Amino acid sequence: MMRIELVKRKEQSRAMLLLSPLIAVGLTLITAALLFIVTGKDPALGLYKFFIEPLTDTWSLQEIVVKATPLILIACGLSVCFLSNNWNIGAEGQFVFGAICGCFLPILFPEFANGATLPLMLLFGALGGAAWAFIPAILKTRFNTNEILTSLMLVYVAGLLLDYLVRGPWRDPGGFNFPESRIFSDAATLPAIGDGRMSLSAPIALIVVVVLAIVLARTMKGFEIRVMGESPRAGSFAGFSAKKLTLFAFAFAGAMAGLAGTMEVSGSLNQLLPSISPGYGFTAIIVAFLGRLNPVGILVAGFILALSYIGGEAVQASMGVSDKIASVIQGLLLFYVLACDTLILYQVRLSRARPAAIAGEAEHV
Repeated sequence: MMRIELVKRKEQSRAMLLLSPLIAVGLTLITAALLFIVTGKDPALGLYKFFIEPLTDTWSLQEIVVKATPLILIACGLSVCFLSNNWNIGAEGQFVFGAICGCFLPILFPEFANGATLPLMLLFGALGGAAWAFIPAILKTRFNTNEILTSLMLVYVAGLLLDYLVRGPWRDPGGFNFPESRIFSDAATLPAIGDGRMSLSAPIALIVVVVLAIVLARTMKGFEIRVMGESPRAGSFAGFSAKKLTLFAFAFAGAMAGLAGTMEVSGSLNQLLPSISPGYGFTAIIVAFLGRLNPVGILVAGFILALSYIGGEAVQASMGVSDKIASVIQGLLLFYVLACDTLILYQVRLSRARPAAIAGEAEHV
């Protein structure tokens, strides 16, 4: 009996490590064309409207920046988690809970409108996201709980909490019974850049990218993150604490997600709604890996994934394609990124199962 094995390569090709994101994007384009063909649409037209047309329009370019900003912020936070070998899958919940914490001032205290309002909102949003991320971190460090499951389950808790608030105690009394909060005051709104929805959140995200790139490349904390992620045993000999790093990584990732949530609400939406995210927290996972967990790479990958949101809306409106096409293409991109990385690190080998192993498996069944 033949079986497929993955054997770790002794050496990885540096060229392939650099080219694999481009290969993943190329394979995604090919598969997207096949999807358009299967649905009876012109693949060339579909790819043009999805990937090219949004880049030719000023309004679409501004919307790409608006969509890319939270993706980049969240992915920067997740990169610290993933580099340190902590699997935070709950950034979507941290995004939502951070937005809730950041917006209680303009909702519960609308008369508090001065120069301190917006900075306090951003601070509370970051702290709220960090606190929400702290839950799976503490459960992992204290009880060895799987952080993938706990962080993911908390996404739904945060979503239900948001839905309860905007339909209940935080609903706008003058909103004709619609499930939404009151409109924020000017003091609680991020300053706009240009005539569209782009706000001050974009340059803030750029600053985060630059600072994180320097921290990871030039500081002892960045060295600790890389060492503990690659070899926890070696890190322990150097005096690094895996538990403290887990708490730090989750707190930082949650703070970035919470900050992104607050800026999304105070910049683009200007109020709390039952749904404030099209899945930024999950898409940011793709952004992080497509960007090779490098802040500069994440900056580029953020714009690529933001383009998929705008492109998905374009083909839906002009070609009648399902509104789920963007999610499908994003999922394909993640699949190809992970598949390329796997083939870089491992080689596929066919081997013949030993008779003793086959007999043991049969007996077990």
